[in-house]
Amino acid sequence: MQSMAAAATTSASTAWAAARRSSASPSLPPRHVAFSSYSSSAPSSSSSSCCRWPVAGAGAPALPLGIRGGLRPLPSPLLQGTIGRGAAAAARTRAAASPASEGGENPEGAGISQTVLLGSMILVWYLLNIYFNIYNKLVLKAVPFPLTITTFQFASGSFFITLMWLLNLHPKPRLSLQQYAKILPLALIHMLGNVFTNMSLGKVAVSFTHTIKAMEPFFSVLLSVLFLGETPSVLVLGSLVPIVGGVVLASMTEVSFNWIGFWSAMTSNLLNQSRNVISKKLLADKEETLDDINLFSIMTVMAFLLSAPLMLSVEGIKFTPSYLQSTGVNIQELCVKAALAGTCFHFYQQVSYSLLARISAVTHSVANSLKRVVVIVSSVLFFRTPISPINGLGTGIALTGVFLYSRLKKAKPKAKAT
Repeated sequence: MQSMAAAATTSASTAWAAARRSSASPSLPPRHVAFSSYSSSAPSSSSSSCCRWPVAGAGAPALPLGIRGGLRPLPSPLLQGTIGRGAAAAARTRAAASPASEGGENPEGAGISQTVLLGSMILVWYLLNIYFNIYNKLVLKAVPFPLTITTFQFASGSFFITLMWLLNLHPKPRLSLQQYAKILPLALIHMLGNVFTNMSLGKVAVSFTHTIKAMEPFFSVLLSVLFLGETPSVLVLGSLVPIVGGVVLASMTEVSFNWIGFWSAMTSNLLNQSRNVISKKLLADKEETLDDINLFSIMTVMAFLLSAPLMLSVEGIKFTPSYLQSTGVNIQELCVKAALAGTCFHFYQQVSYSLLARISAVTHSVANSLKRVVVIVSSVLFFRTPISPINGLGTGIALTGVFLYSRLKKAKPKAKAT
């Protein structure tokens, strides 16, 4: 499984690099991305509770037309008709030949390659999520210190980000101190959200944690009403009923139920959605200076710098050889699993941001809903988690509500006929 995780990580790097090369084409129109409402890193989309960010490599401005210098002979009146008819005939010939040369193979080939690329990125996104949750759970079972694990994961991400900037794989950000100050609260909330997620994963089953995290839309609507003054539609409110009801039903019949794990996952939901609301209020006026990848990168580095002193003050240094030997765990195996979890943690969020820059917000939300289903099923099969029929029904109802919410939230109202 470790070799498969390493292969998935390599595929993530290849897919992300291919996405950057494709998105850097000057012919593409400028696109925007936002924080996703359903990811432990990543980020919710262009809904009303999100902050939109321009993608690096958007369309370049058109070059001005120039005029060649030198003398130009004037056409003879006797040749004007001939020249006009010849130019018209040449134009008709080019117009007749262009569909055959341009529309025959290139657009179709480009469409197929684009579909294959997006499908590969979604597949890598799912695989990295699966491996992250599995390896992260194994590490938390051996070393139940969520702050230490979270700090290690942010350190892994900071390493890859620094490497990306040093090798010029992505333009380095150039921000003012005021802009860094505005990103700081987002990084703090991002860090705490991941800490509480790891706390939940350490106390309850992976499948139950992700079932609880399906309630993110509920907190998104609540915070948008309280702090942004947005009024959700009746259909959006109706989609929250199966989400809340499904989570309650699954919690009542969960074998591994633990109040610390339950409230940690709920707190993670609240923090992740608070991050989206704050990002919309504080950073909307700076969207022209920061792309999605650099925003995620700066938040990751800041989160590492914030989590390190918190980890040292609360849990101390736990990854010492003497302590690990006293617990009876295999040090080498534990370090490999922790490194794989940290690598998957970083790249699955980066692939998610790259996907969000290339597909619509609706498509990303639907893919994110399906991703949660895939993670739950995979963790149940790997850890052989006992699932009762009522528990499975509650999980299914909650995930169905999330799917309906993602569709209704992004649906555009029909224009009224005049």
